[in-house]
Amino acid sequence: MLYDNVKVLCAEKNISVGQLEKELGFSNGSVCKWNENEPGIRKVQKVADYLQVPIERLLKESKPVAQ
Repeated sequence: MLYDNVKVLCAEKNISVGQLEKELGFSNGSVCKWNENEPGIRKVQKVADYLQVPIERLLKESKPVAQ
């Protein structure tokens, strides 16, 4: 959920998740593990600030698409 939200927001802003990690000083590939391993709140806030969104936007669960 968390990584998926970051990935969508990065795509909307035309940046890669790898670029986000590099800009914020995170280790390469660390954000893609966020669906399994929850990061510290400071890292999530850092990403929210970088993407200029409220932290809640990163934490909300996406609703399944009705068919």
